[in-house]
Amino acid sequence: MPLLYPLPPSPLRLLPALLLGALLTACGGGDGGTATTAASPDAATGGDTASTLATAVASPTYHLAPVLLDAPADTDMARPSASARRAPHTTAVPEALGSLSSRGLTVPTLQAAAAGGAAGARARIASISASAEGEAVRPMAAGSTVVTYTPAQIRAAYNLPVLPDLSGSLTDTEAAQLGAGQTVYIVNAYHDPNIAAELAAFASRFGLPGCSAASIDPSASLPLAAAPADGCTFSVVYATSGGGMAANAPAYNAGWATEIALDVQWVHATAPMARIVLIEAADSGIASIANAVALANAMGPGVVSLSLGANEGSWVSSVDSVFYGSGMSYVAATGDNGAAVEWPSVSPGVLAVGGTTLTFKGTGARSETVWSGTGGGVSKFMARPAYQTKAVPGLGTPVRRSVADVAFNANPATGQYVAVMSQDGGSTSWVSAGGTSLATPQWAALLAVTNALRVQSSLGLIGAPHSALYASVASLPKLYAADFLDIKAGKDGGCGLCVAKAGYDNPSGLGTPQGVSLLSTLAGVTVPAIAPAIAATAVNGQAGVPLSFSVSVTAANALRYSLDGAPAGMVVNAAGVVNWAKPVTGSYSVTVTATDARTGQTAQGVYAITIVTPEPPAVSDASATAVVGKAFSQAMSYTAPNAVTWSLTKPPAGLVISKAGVVNWPKPVKGSYSVTVTAKDSKTGKTGRAVLSLTVNAS
Repeated sequence: MPLLYPLPPSPLRLLPALLLGALLTACGGGDGGTATTAASPDAATGGDTASTLATAVASPTYHLAPVLLDAPADTDMARPSASARRAPHTTAVPEALGSLSSRGLTVPTLQAAAAGGAAGARARIASISASAEGEAVRPMAAGSTVVTYTPAQIRAAYNLPVLPDLSGSLTDTEAAQLGAGQTVYIVNAYHDPNIAAELAAFASRFGLPGCSAASIDPSASLPLAAAPADGCTFSVVYATSGGGMAANAPAYNAGWATEIALDVQWVHATAPMARIVLIEAADSGIASIANAVALANAMGPGVVSLSLGANEGSWVSSVDSVFYGSGMSYVAATGDNGAAVEWPSVSPGVLAVGGTTLTFKGTGARSETVWSGTGGGVSKFMARPAYQTKAVPGLGTPVRRSVADVAFNANPATGQYVAVMSQDGGSTSWVSAGGTSLATPQWAALLAVTNALRVQSSLGLIGAPHSALYASVASLPKLYAADFLDIKAGKDGGCGLCVAKAGYDNPSGLGTPQGVSLLSTLAGVTVPAIAPAIAATAVNGQAGVPLSFSVSVTAANALRYSLDGAPAGMVVNAAGVVNWAKPVTGSYSVTVTATDARTGQTAQGVYAITIVTPEPPAVSDASATAVVGKAFSQAMSYTAPNAVTWSLTKPPAGLVISKAGVVNWPKPVKGSYSVTVTAKDSKTGKTGRAVLSLTVNAS
């Protein structure tokens, strides 16, 4: 069968039959492929010059932390954003699992090691033992801590739109923010027989919408009909070696099945209403993978996610045009064992995704460093694309294609939950997954959300996002700072290009997304920051004087309010106005919580409230002279915490005082007068008095 892939203006292009025959003979097998090898640590460029198209085999790019997790708490089952501002789950690496390599680890290996100890499982783990690790990624020591994030926590960390209450109808904007009407094609090798059940378990545990099964007949005409706009559908198709659809599933492989589970679940977590089409290639040979991408092109438009890689070789350009389908975007992992350049991420038409180590405690901003296992480097074979110019901070002018382009959390020690089942089904196991495999499907889903938002605004699909990311974002300092977190620490090897720095760098590319801001830029619309935010300030009041202030909050939806630490009598109403009818002298720290009525997302602000005992008005005595028959006016000097009212005690006829404290006598009468002036606090009722001594002369 020929290798097929769309190439404008002709939809198909063929590899020479002789080369293809050698290729199909070379690839295959059920071991999931050989793990890629890191580049020399002092090399500025990556790639394997010895490999050929006939010998190159792709490997899954995932890692698992060497722990078996309990099922996640049911916090998010009723309200999908409930865990967003909570600290992530932590667990220690058991003694029996501390020597396991994280790269390509599977649940059966974890279970064997946990049941029989390291000695009893030695035969089972030999192929992925500590000796198989590269210099960039080492086994996690027994007792070290593994942090695992929920979908809600990842959304909060990366400032992605918060999941609304899915029990009711969604607005068009909310649906678009979840990828409605768009398709993500996930290309992998081999077969996961339990992927639908794994996805259902994952979605149920984290309160995500379920995906209905949508069968695609192998003889169906292409392209596919438009994706539904009112919910997620999930389809599995089997790609033939010629880019068509087969009726029978490929062979099972535990490693690739883990990769498939990770990819499908985290596409769904990031774009819960997008259509997912899983395309399973018959094996991990480059021909099979490229033809699976060609099948996605024929099904398109949409976003293709490729969490796999093979060391680049001189053959990469011969399959490059598969990544330029009309209306298509392509996202691929840069690799999982340190500095190296891999296909397909090396293609200029593919968004190359590197990996970071995430720190996020549920509150405040996230911080990230380069994950030591991420790939990256400068290609030996692909020409420098036009979008990689010195206008991008830190990029300079690379001699050839430079990867990564962007990054996302990838360290399995700061991993994310994945539900996995054994080949024969049964109970669900939970693992902490990482690798650039984890970063890739989330970036693919972000592009699907971008497309949904663009369609809502009558804009075209984004297609290849490179020009937008490099020229329209990274080349503009203010926009770059708003849309990306620039990763400036960490390394993935010992070479000069392996170290993170300000601006672009090979391990992390332009950085990691600031979700709402980047989506707004790419989609050409303002994506509201759904999560509420409270800007607390200091509040001052007086004992006995009613206190009232409004909570300073921004939110996209209606809110519910509550107070913690409030003194007796202090309440907050449905409009977010705090009232205290009779304040008592003292200092108070009151926490105001605002809860989004649609999403359940909360924000808190601490108000420092100071109540003082008010002093009575202080009025100064005054002496004055006047002339008979000539109008007299005298302003009383005073201080008071509040407005006051004025009065005079036994004044001579015609002598009055104004609301402003000015004594007036239009026609003074000769004599000497001593008048008591009283100022009364309009709020407290306290008074202050002074004496005005007035002498009226004849002339």
